[in-house]
Amino acid sequence: MFHGYDVVLAATGPLGLEKANSGTFDLILLDIMLPEMDGYEICDRIRSQDRRQAIIMLTAKTSDEEIIQGLKLGADDYVAKPFSIQQLVLRIEAVLRRSHQGVAHDRVLRLGQMEIDTENFSGTRGGESIAFTKREIEVLNYLSEHADRPVTREELLSKVWGYARSLDIETRTVDIHIAKLRRKIEVDPKAPAHLLTVRGAGYRLMIEH
Repeated sequence: MFHGYDVVLAATGPLGLEKANSGTFDLILLDIMLPEMDGYEICDRIRSQDRRQAIIMLTAKTSDEEIIQGLKLGADDYVAKPFSIQQLVLRIEAVLRRSHQGVAHDRVLRLGQMEIDTENFSGTRGGESIAFTKREIEVLNYLSEHADRPVTREELLSKVWGYARSLDIETRTVDIHIAKLRRKIEVDPKAPAHLLTVRGAGYRLMIEH
């Protein structure tokens, strides 16, 4: 028991993957630097089987490329070392709180030639199938709900990731998820037509009605 949570520990990568695949967990706290198999590979293998599993990655690596790699593989968020236990618990609580919310959304989201099945985390464009993570779909759903206005980074952190607005959180997870989504939904991610940045105001999803 750790801060009220039942915890299952694994000291090596292969053992962690085995436990992750053999049980049902509300959240997986995944260190990148594990012996025998690193956290990136474990995250990738978990995501290939389960796109809904909540995952937070722990990393001592803070370069953009390394953080992007973890989030690209489907982690919901990351926490960079060193961190306080209080900060870690707050981040866990936020991800769990959001993961347990059940909000009704339109099942199909259409963006130009792309059609996204938000229940099955998949999209199609021109016969090509594209997979989405649960967090990516949550971002799209929230932006779709508020398509009449730009949504700030802080609002996405609060409403999609579940972080209290009073928390001073240093994370680039929103920016990285937006970049990931553009690579999936835009014909040209460098000149987006659907997921726009409104300078000084946030992000806006352009929905065709």
